[in-house]
Amino acid sequence: MTTIPSRLAQVTRISSNPSEARTRVIDLYRAWVRAAPEIVELYALPVTPAYFRHCIRQKFEANRHVTDQRAIEVLLLKGRQELQETLNIWKQPDHVMGILLQPSERPQRSFLQKFYEGRDEDSVRPAASGVV
Repeated sequence: MTTIPSRLAQVTRISSNPSEARTRVIDLYRAWVRAAPEIVELYALPVTPAYFRHCIRQKFEANRHVTDQRAIEVLLLKGRQELQETLNIWKQPDHVMGILLQPSERPQRSFLQKFYEGRDEDSVRPAASGVV
């Protein structure tokens, strides 16, 4: 299957107000949801499109609290880029499976607790391993 890089290309733009940013976030979410069956099929993922949609929903919900306009613009840019790279098959299946990994919730530790342990786990933890 050949990829057509320009089929998802969009001009980068900045939202002028929060309501426009909200509309763009909803459009991006809809694009991900609509692309879920295609992504599951392209990468032969061992999950259903419904589960993939659920994981996408969780990723968007994790950033629901963001209110800074510039941060929203960065998240929109990264989300659109991830979608384009995923649909153009510029990723390996393991990269796409990274979307499905649940973030590991670890209890917050103070600086002294980390110091006493003698290491900083956040800096040595593999990025998309799924292993705590």
